[in-house]
Amino acid sequence: MTQPDESVLTDELVRDAAALDAADPLAPLRELFVLDGGVYLDGNSLGALPAHVPARVADVVARQWGELRIHSWRESGWWDAPERIGDRIAPLVGAGPGQIVVGDSTSVNVFKAVVAGVRLSADESRTDIVVDAATFPTDGYVAESAARLTGRRIVHADPRELSAALGPATAVVLLNHVDYRSGRLHDLPALTAAVHEAGAIAVWDLCHSAGALPVDLDAHGVDLAVGCTYKYLNGGPGSPAYLYVAERHQEAFESPLPGWNSHADPFAMDHRYTPAGGAARGRVGTPDILSLLALDAALDVWEGVDMDSVRAKSLALTDFFLRCAETYAEGGLNGVDSRVSSLTPVAHEARGSQIALRCAEAPAVMDRLAGRGVVGDLRGPDVLRFGFTPLYTGFEDVRRAAAALGEVLAEVPRA
Repeated sequence: MTQPDESVLTDELVRDAAALDAADPLAPLRELFVLDGGVYLDGNSLGALPAHVPARVADVVARQWGELRIHSWRESGWWDAPERIGDRIAPLVGAGPGQIVVGDSTSVNVFKAVVAGVRLSADESRTDIVVDAATFPTDGYVAESAARLTGRRIVHADPRELSAALGPATAVVLLNHVDYRSGRLHDLPALTAAVHEAGAIAVWDLCHSAGALPVDLDAHGVDLAVGCTYKYLNGGPGSPAYLYVAERHQEAFESPLPGWNSHADPFAMDHRYTPAGGAARGRVGTPDILSLLALDAALDVWEGVDMDSVRAKSLALTDFFLRCAETYAEGGLNGVDSRVSSLTPVAHEARGSQIALRCAEAPAVMDRLAGRGVVGDLRGPDVLRFGFTPLYTGFEDVRRAAAALGEVLAEVPRA
């Protein structure tokens, strides 16, 4: 059977990209972001800047801080911002109001969640904290510290084989919804159910899923969850993370970091700690107001956005990238003579919103891609990682990135 000419396939991809962009219901949202003429596929590390955020931050600095000063804690809503902004994030992760508090870093919130999860299990015979074997490193570091603090031991497990690690000794299970390196999406509903069947507490890290696909924390009975806001939520570099505490656990939730901000009467300056009610128990110290309110402004881009539409576009973008890479990359994908092979599952139900390609020459390839205006990132030693942010990534962006990848692969000598 005669194979189509490469130029014919390329022309077809150009036409298809244009048609997909024209039919994209989320395409108008692209205008809400500051983007240059390149292709930005690193929103799974740092989201693009929403165009209205600088003016909002300038107001926080010049008026709220500069003019109102201390009065802004009340008059500008600074004091209740962690809960108020948590309620804005809640619909994006399938949570009802009053269950998310924003503040601190992801690492700090992982520590709170794991230690609080052990305390919620309230059974000294439950000696194990099970951790995703391929977890983002900081989650592993924090979990090990939490285990030492609580007298538990760490058990590593592949989420796809989690049942083998669960049992009567399991206290807490810490899992990543999307594997940061491969882009594999884990089955949150089924794994949460398995954790509960074992009588344990399920803690999920949503850093690489929130804002890219539906999460549905309440519907699936998740106990505790954490996530960052600077990736798909576009909150800005170092923007504060969030902590989800299911309503049914809030009365018993005991943070290992009881700060004055989580006291039931913080201004009483009582030397005895009495925890606040609700998600506010997850607060610690004074909120980082500048970053917090930049995030608040950034979340405006989500008004009226349906997460099912976001997921549909995410899958369409990643499908199209794989198709384009198969055409443009020397030897295609995953073949005997291929320069690149995909680590990301083909099945939609197992794919997040990124594509990870293994390439022996990955450092040189990513460096040259950047020189062509295509921004992805490198996960050493040999993984090219491309993130697809449905709010501002277009299908022609995807085609251009894959075409540039093909050009670079043709230039870089084989290792």
